[in-house]
Amino acid sequence: MRIIRLHHLLPILLLSFSACAQNTDLDREVKKLYRNTVPVLQPAQVNGRKVVLDTRERQEFDVSHLPRARWVGYDDFDMCRVANIAKSDTIIVYCSIGYRSERVGEKLVKAGYVHVFNLYGGIFQWKNSGGVVVDAKNDTTQRVHCYDRSWSRFLLKGEKVF
Repeated sequence: MRIIRLHHLLPILLLSFSACAQNTDLDREVKKLYRNTVPVLQPAQVNGRKVVLDTRERQEFDVSHLPRARWVGYDDFDMCRVANIAKSDTIIVYCSIGYRSERVGEKLVKAGYVHVFNLYGGIFQWKNSGGVVVDAKNDTTQRVHCYDRSWSRFLLKGEKVF
């Protein structure tokens, strides 16, 4: 049985308030796609003490990713890519808007990782909130891979790449 501490519920409560306060297209899409099986963190709650895993495809990661993020993929995700992460570490997973990362987060929880969070709105919300992204050389960039043109409508800041 998984014990959820009060400080783990706070991000969910904050999400409820932010979703009501900003009725954006991204919020509506997130509500449709998320199963709410992995607690979420807002972009402002990400800090350096957490392990950040990018669950997008390699070409998306190479265009840009969150600083210090590790690529683990989605279609070919394998638990061996996280074998050196302690089960007690705090892990944040993300993708474009959070659907793929939630699926990978579910796998991590099932494997015994106890502090797994999904970045609310993924890299799109991160960038829309003023977050920095870096390219394959770890240089700051404005470019964000949008997965495809239909999903690009959720990226409001930055240069859209397909």
